[in-house]
Amino acid sequence: MNVGLMQEKLAPKILALVRIATGLIFLLFGEYKLANGEFAHNLFPNLWLRQFIDTGAVSFYKPFLVNAVMPHHVLFGYAVGVIETFIGLSLVTGGLVRVASILGVLHMINLTLATWWEPGRHVPFWQYFGAELDHLPLLFLFLIFCSSNAGRTWGVDGIRQRKAEVLGKSRE
Repeated sequence: MNVGLMQEKLAPKILALVRIATGLIFLLFGEYKLANGEFAHNLFPNLWLRQFIDTGAVSFYKPFLVNAVMPHHVLFGYAVGVIETFIGLSLVTGGLVRVASILGVLHMINLTLATWWEPGRHVPFWQYFGAELDHLPLLFLFLIFCSSNAGRTWGVDGIRQRKAEVLGKSRE
């Protein structure tokens, strides 16, 4: 077997493993937010959201956090847990991976906008990107999962695709 063919067969499997591992992480993120009300009722507004508003958020995003999210912090706190759980389930099962990946991209953009200034104002430009290493690599992974249709290998999306192909051939 030549190296190119071996890489061609191995790459989708590695991508599936990365997709599943990322999904497990998001299941953990979502679970702790939904398991009890502590996150939505206390941690989200008093720790995370307050810090985003006071020091992290970019200027045009701060009014959204103050006027829309803070007054409805319980709803948004649980929504974050539901979104992260959906992303996790989707990535682990390989079902609706593109939908979950688009949600993941939007979620990471949201977190980046909420935390951009945390290194402080007027620090070297690279420090802002360094401070976003929690969000930007995940954003890039979601883009890869979406563009590569990562649910095809070891996933529900692949099963659905193969069934659709069989049905399409049987109708011909």
